[in-house]
Amino acid sequence: MERDTEPGSPAEAGLESISQSDEALRERFSHAIAVDPFLTRALVSYQNSKSVPAYRWFKYKEAFSPTLVEYLLREYATLNGRLLDPFAGSGAALFAAASAGWDADGVELLPIGQEIIRARLRIEREASRADKRALLRWINDKPWTGSSHRGVLPSLRITQGAYSPQTADSIERYLGAASTEPNPTQQILRFALLCVLEVVSFTRKDGQYLRWDYRSGRRQGDRPFDKGQIPDFDTAMIAKLGEIVDDMQRDGGEFLPTGKRPSEGAVRLFSGSCLEILPQLPDDSYDVILTSPPYCNRYDYTRTYALELALLGVDEAGITRLRQQMLSCTVENRAKDLLAINPKWNAAIDTANAQRLLGDILDYLEALKAAGKLNNSGVPRMVRGYFHEMACVIQECRRVLRPGGVVLMVNDNVRYAGAGVSVDLILSDFAQSLGLAIEKILVLPCGKGNSSQQMGEYGRTPLRKCVYVWRKP
Repeated sequence: MERDTEPGSPAEAGLESISQSDEALRERFSHAIAVDPFLTRALVSYQNSKSVPAYRWFKYKEAFSPTLVEYLLREYATLNGRLLDPFAGSGAALFAAASAGWDADGVELLPIGQEIIRARLRIEREASRADKRALLRWINDKPWTGSSHRGVLPSLRITQGAYSPQTADSIERYLGAASTEPNPTQQILRFALLCVLEVVSFTRKDGQYLRWDYRSGRRQGDRPFDKGQIPDFDTAMIAKLGEIVDDMQRDGGEFLPTGKRPSEGAVRLFSGSCLEILPQLPDDSYDVILTSPPYCNRYDYTRTYALELALLGVDEAGITRLRQQMLSCTVENRAKDLLAINPKWNAAIDTANAQRLLGDILDYLEALKAAGKLNNSGVPRMVRGYFHEMACVIQECRRVLRPGGVVLMVNDNVRYAGAGVSVDLILSDFAQSLGLAIEKILVLPCGKGNSSQQMGEYGRTPLRKCVYVWRKP
């Protein structure tokens, strides 16, 4: 991207307008902004969950930790009640809240997130001692190695060649052998396979796309990527099945048969886009909304989770459809007709259109686009779509919250073309305009950096990573 920030240039003037609007908004919310020393990057990411039973089964990098959920509920919620996560992901908020006695509802669009939640419910609340014995038999006998049955290993254009021929052969045999087992054993076996696909492949999830190991034969950039040792399929599969069996031992090592613990809350999953599902939920029905929406950072989960989506039967048309249904966070998102989805969102859209800082950011990005100085012309459309859609989500959150209820939202600020985008301030301004009280904007002690490209172009400016606390009067 060519830099154009000389004094007096249009870009310089645009950045100055953004800076002034940002400062004014930051001053307005200064009473609420506070650094919380308890919050760490590990706590608000998957890092803290790598060794936690059940949460460790599938490496869902976008998840936050159960410890964060426990902390936020303890600090900002009153009595146990009903919780909603409109962007449920792998279900971290749902299961952590249920363990604390809350009834938890989650909305999730991506089939991989839906499958993680369903599989965990099967394992924790439906699996029997017979299912555990079956899993132990699979660990000891490896029935797929001699299986004459073969399943189909689907692929997408972006996943072709992801496995060595030997690994692909083992996966097909595993699928065939698993298909002969009864449910829920069969479902648990398929879930375990989903958990190891990335590990045994030539790929690694890397934000906006899959990175490809040089052994795949694919070239990505000038520098070959070496993933390191790739375990053979049998080793990875036995380890994952063993991990699941170990975590099925509960309450002093005694396996509990079907059903949830008496103190656990119910978990309910709504499959689909929260833009479609939230308007269907009744008014004043939740005490807490705890969520982390996709960040406005161009990450495309249909690409990073392509291996898993392919195995779950999502085809090319399905990938395209999911990409457009997602909250606008990639440059390929087209503008959504939000009023066609819900004619009652005029207030949200008017709020987004009137937000001064957002307007300055969009004017700046559009000016750079017109001058051919943006590295992707889809960025302004994505940023506009992201905030307009989030305004609609916030309007729905206020509607479904009971009086006194609280929204707890994890999100990151971002930066485009040298302009810091204070997502925390803009969304909090939306929330206030739509009837929520801004109680806290909790800031992690250490901010995050921006992309290496932007650091090289504009220097490193720490960006706030926050948890918002908004309450319904």
